[in-house]
Amino acid sequence: MSRSNKYVCIHGHFYQPPRENAWLETVEQQETAHPYHDWNTRINHECYAPNAAARILDEEGWITKIRNNYNRISWNFGPTLLSWMEENDPDAYSLLLKADKRSQELFGGHGSAMAQVHSHLIMPLCNARDKVTQVTWGIRDFEHRFKRYPEGIWLAETAVNTETLEVLAAHGIQFTVLAPRQAKAVRKIPATGEKSNAWHSVDAESIDTRRPYWCLLPSGRRIALFFYHGRIAQEVAFNGLLNSGKLFSDRITSIFDHSDTPQLAHIATDGESYGHHHRYGEMALADCLNYVENTGLATITNYGQFLELHPPDWEVQIHENSSWSCVHGVERWRADCGCNSGKPGWHQRWRKPLRDTLDWLRDQLSPIFERDGARLLRDPWAARNDYIEVMLNRSDANVQAFLKKHARRELSLLEKVAVLRLLESQRFAILMYTSCGWFFDEISCSETNQILQYALRAMDYTLDVCGQDFYPEFNRRLAEAPSNVLTNGAESFLKNVVPTRYTLERVAMHFAVASLFEDHPEGLDLFNYTASVEFFEKIEAGTPKFAAGRLRIRSRLSHAERTFCFAVLYMGQQHIIGNISGEMLRSQFEEMFTRTSKGFRAANMGEVIGALQEYFGPEKFTLSSLFADEKIEIIRSITEASLEGAESTFRNVFNDNYQLITGIEEAKMPLPPTWHNIATYVLNADLLHFFENEEAADPRTLRRIAADLKRWNIKQNDEDQINLAIGTRVFKEIEKIELDESSLPRVRWLNEVLSIVGEMHLKPDIWRSQNVFYLTTKGYRKGQWVFLNKEWEAEIKQLALLLRVRVF
Repeated sequence: MSRSNKYVCIHGHFYQPPRENAWLETVEQQETAHPYHDWNTRINHECYAPNAAARILDEEGWITKIRNNYNRISWNFGPTLLSWMEENDPDAYSLLLKADKRSQELFGGHGSAMAQVHSHLIMPLCNARDKVTQVTWGIRDFEHRFKRYPEGIWLAETAVNTETLEVLAAHGIQFTVLAPRQAKAVRKIPATGEKSNAWHSVDAESIDTRRPYWCLLPSGRRIALFFYHGRIAQEVAFNGLLNSGKLFSDRITSIFDHSDTPQLAHIATDGESYGHHHRYGEMALADCLNYVENTGLATITNYGQFLELHPPDWEVQIHENSSWSCVHGVERWRADCGCNSGKPGWHQRWRKPLRDTLDWLRDQLSPIFERDGARLLRDPWAARNDYIEVMLNRSDANVQAFLKKHARRELSLLEKVAVLRLLESQRFAILMYTSCGWFFDEISCSETNQILQYALRAMDYTLDVCGQDFYPEFNRRLAEAPSNVLTNGAESFLKNVVPTRYTLERVAMHFAVASLFEDHPEGLDLFNYTASVEFFEKIEAGTPKFAAGRLRIRSRLSHAERTFCFAVLYMGQQHIIGNISGEMLRSQFEEMFTRTSKGFRAANMGEVIGALQEYFGPEKFTLSSLFADEKIEIIRSITEASLEGAESTFRNVFNDNYQLITGIEEAKMPLPPTWHNIATYVLNADLLHFFENEEAADPRTLRRIAADLKRWNIKQNDEDQINLAIGTRVFKEIEKIELDESSLPRVRWLNEVLSIVGEMHLKPDIWRSQNVFYLTTKGYRKGQWVFLNKEWEAEIKQLALLLRVRVF
């Protein structure tokens, strides 16, 4: 078979459902992602970051190469996920940007990154304005990050109709990628002067996915469509094709025929297949690409380059309102069509009333935005499309530049707040259509709660601007959505969504409680809010603490601000009594503080509590007012302090009876269950502490812990947490290795520790450590340096053996 004009392109759609609290816009801790903080962090560690440094192994399982997969595949990342990566893993984010530049060098100036419709909305179900905004925001976000205009754009769930393609083409998008079943009919484009060919109906099995197609649009524009190979994509996602890079390579190149016709073997799957859904999937992908290149089976390319080299000579008609994850078109996002996650006995009759409710809300908010916005903005809808510039940069200077461009005149502070609230209301009115809200089985699931947070934010902003309260009618309509576990959607909304709401007052409450446990509360991270502290004082008397302050809370989004006075009393453990007022005069606050601080210093808690009620009234706040992560951290701190005494007792019992228990064991008598429980607690704590300790502990300590665990048949309480701690510590130590004798003790420590870890049959994730070590020793492999002495060489050789990195 001729290999000329044979090409391979693998596309990964990398995306996560939005998980941030809609008021704070930060992802809060998710226990289901343990031992990681949240699912974004976990999946990044398993997939996104490893694909930027994927290992290629030799036949003995040793690492011989490390490749950035993003250099050689086609890919898109959801803008919200990229924002998260930019803040939480800047190294991986930087490698993505570099990969797009590198791919331009590899593929004739065509970058492999594709844009995405911004908020993962099902485009055929959007109204015309929202379609335009989604594409505009997606393009602007892409330009902001990749410093170029996108050639292609990914449609959420590949959901498409002609109007969507018209919007893409009108914005200069050259191509998109669809599932094979979305093609309806094809025909060969006739040569100049020839008669038109007849249309031929196609389906997922009969369409030739090896070529691109022009889709000619009613406007006279056209856009290229690539239909990926469905069966191979399924095999990657669900049928184990990622078990072997060579098998993957052979399979994807098996669809070529023997002709010299240009052919593109390509697939598209969720990018999470490569490492998250399938462990080591990123390695199989790297090995596949490496095998294709080394054997000359085909040429690796991306869609932009192939389109330039081999423009379509066929055209296609699409199935309107179709997608890749619903065989019924786009019904999964508006009806109980039967597509679900497989929970037996559950229905999805809630989908239609949920969409109807959000459509109703959107149609109530739009005329308000248009009417009130027109008083202050030249063109409210143009301002909404441009608002992505503010979303990407919330600095005061950038907001001012945006307002200068779009406002009819110079605005007062209150007018600026009104404009920003109107635009934020529209932002959330778009976000509330994020596709994940309908994808799963139940209206009370976290993904649906997320989009309902957005809806609540949109209603709150509108209420602030014009005083119109849509909440009662929204709740009434939501009550028509049946739930599988609760009465209806309204109950879920009240139970799961409304409590997540943060007002300026609640942010001030958080500051007040957190200030009890912070040395410098002025530096507290309030995420979408800032605090300007006018007065603050904290008094401590052993365990009890008293704090009072006057501060101004400001929203970074709407620039709304308000001044609050607070006083908060900590009585130990979880007992907190706090009061707050947005109406208290400065003179009243000073009088209150003089009286309460005097009472606290005199240990007269009754006087303090009575005075607080007198000045603030009966309403109080407690530990529950804290942001979720801060609450968890403080409760953990309080709990650990309370357990210190118990741990000390357990450790004393363990140490005092160690020899006795050893004697009992040697006498082959059964160990007392109580002592076994104490030993389990102490040894697991010691094991975790060994790796989390700031200073490197003596490996002999680890060997003693390992021996005791084995001797008394004690299992790790939380093996995932231990493995994460080991991987994190090993990475920190390997990062510190310098190529001189000063690092010899550190390398010895790593060798001893990793040897013991192996004997304990623990399996930490050390891919980052392997990558750093591979790069550290790269100069030796290239003959750029030699080892200082035999001792240094022997230790590095041992570390290479433990890490399975081919150095020698």
